Amino acid sequence: MELRALLVDYNGFFASCEKQEQPELRDRPVGVIPTAADTTCIIAASYDARRHGVKVGTSVADAKRMCPGIALIESRPEIYIRYHHKLLEAVNTCLPVTEVWSIDEVWCEFPPSWRNREKTLATARKLKRAIARIAGDQLTCSIGISGNPWLAKIASEMQKPNGLVILDEADLPGRLFELELRDLPGVGPSMHQRLLRAGIDTVEQLYACSSAKLRGIWGSVEGARMWERLRGRHVPLDRPQTSSLGHSHVLPPDLRNPAGAEATLHRLLQKAAMRLRSVGHYAGGLHVALRFRGGANRWGTAATFVDTQDTRELTRILRLLWTRRPQGQTAILGAGVHLFNLVPAGMHNALLPGIVDNGDRRAGLNATIDHINRKLGRNTVVYGGALGALHYAPVRIAFTRIPDLDIEAGETDGTLFPTQAELARAQAL
Repeated sequence: MELRALLVDYNGFFASCEKQEQPELRDRPVGVIPTAADTTCIIAASYDARRHGVKVGTSVADAKRMCPGIALIESRPEIYIRYHHKLLEAVNTCLPVTEVWSIDEVWCEFPPSWRNREKTLATARKLKRAIARIAGDQLTCSIGISGNPWLAKIASEMQKPNGLVILDEADLPGRLFELELRDLPGVGPSMHQRLLRAGIDTVEQLYACSSAKLRGIWGSVEGARMWERLRGRHVPLDRPQTSSLGHSHVLPPDLRNPAGAEATLHRLLQKAAMRLRSVGHYAGGLHVALRFRGGANRWGTAATFVDTQDTRELTRILRLLWTRRPQGQTAILGAGVHLFNLVPAGMHNALLPGIVDNGDRRAGLNATIDHINRKLGRNTVVYGGALGALHYAPVRIAFTRIPDLDIEAGETDGTLFPTQAELARAQAL
C-alpha cells in the first residue's frame, strides 16, 4: 500500500490561537465562548482545560466549577481565520494542500516518488517545524499518514495532542480493530444504529463484511467505498454540493426581545443574500427559526417561491414569515435564517417583466451594494430592517467552511438549522 495521504489537524485550535495571541494565557486553561454571558457554553477548550473535564458544550457555570481559574475568552473568529491561512502557508512550504476540510484540518496527496515511510515521516516533521515557525509554537498539530485521506484522518486522531501516526499496510486491519464504530469518519448516530440492526457492533465485524453487504447497509455506493477505504485503497472523496446556506445567532441580552430578534433576522438574511450571490446561486425557499427561553422551545416556519437572489424580495418574504411567530413569546434567545432549494445561476429561469417580480431587474442594484460593502466594509449599505442589530454581528465559523470576511459576520453554529422533516412541516403551515 502506498502512503498517499497526509492529514493535518490543529490541536485545540481556537484556544491555541488565543494562547498564541495572549502570552499571559499560556499557563492557564482556556475556554472559548460565543458571547460573554453565563447562559452560554464552551465552543472550544484547551487541552489543559480538557483534563479537568471541560469540553465543547460544557456550560460556563459548569466549566468554572470543574476548572477553577479557567480563562473564558469570547470568540474572535477573524483571528482564527488568520491562523488558518498561516496553516495553509506552512503546509504549502512542504507540499501542496490538496483539500481544506475545515478551518483546522487539511489533507495533502504525496507525489508518487514520496510515498514511502522515510519520505513521508521526514515531510511530516518538516511540516510541524514550519507550523511552529510561521504560526507559532502554541499551534501544535496531529498528523496522520496512510493510503487514503480517510485512514489518514483516523491516524491523526490516534495520538493527540501533537501526534504523528502512520497507518501502513502492516498496521491494517489490526489497528483499526482497537477503535469503536463511532470512531470511523462517516459513521454517525444514524449509521451506527443501522449497523447495529445489521448485527455489526465492532470494527472487526464491519471489516469482515463483503462490499455488497456494506453497500446494502448504506443503501448507496458509499458502503462499497467504505469497504475500499478500510483496506487502504484510494477512493476519491465526493465534493459537497451547495444545497442550502444560512446563519443563526445566539442573541445577546439586549436583543432578546421581538424587536431585537426581528432586526437580527433581517441582518442575517442580508448577509445570506450577499453570500448567495457570491456563490452564484438562487434560492427557492426561506426558513426562519427562533429559540425561546427553555432550551428545547423552538419554532420555525418556511416558504417556497420562484427562485431569487434579490435582497428586497427575500426581505418581503421574511416579513410575511415573521407574522407567523408565536405572539406570547417575548424572551427570544436565538434567531436564524436558512435559504434552501438552491439552484446555480445556469439553471435559473429568468421571468418576463410583469409576470412575477423575483428581483432580476434589481441585479445591478444588488451588485452595487455588494461592491460597496466589500470595498468600504460590512454594513456600509444595509436595508433598514437590520438597523437595530448592526452592533452585534460577530463572525461565526462553520465546521467545514471558512467564512469570507468581506461578506460575512455571524456564521451559523447550526443549532437552528431545520431538518428536512421540520422543513416539510413548516411549509405546510
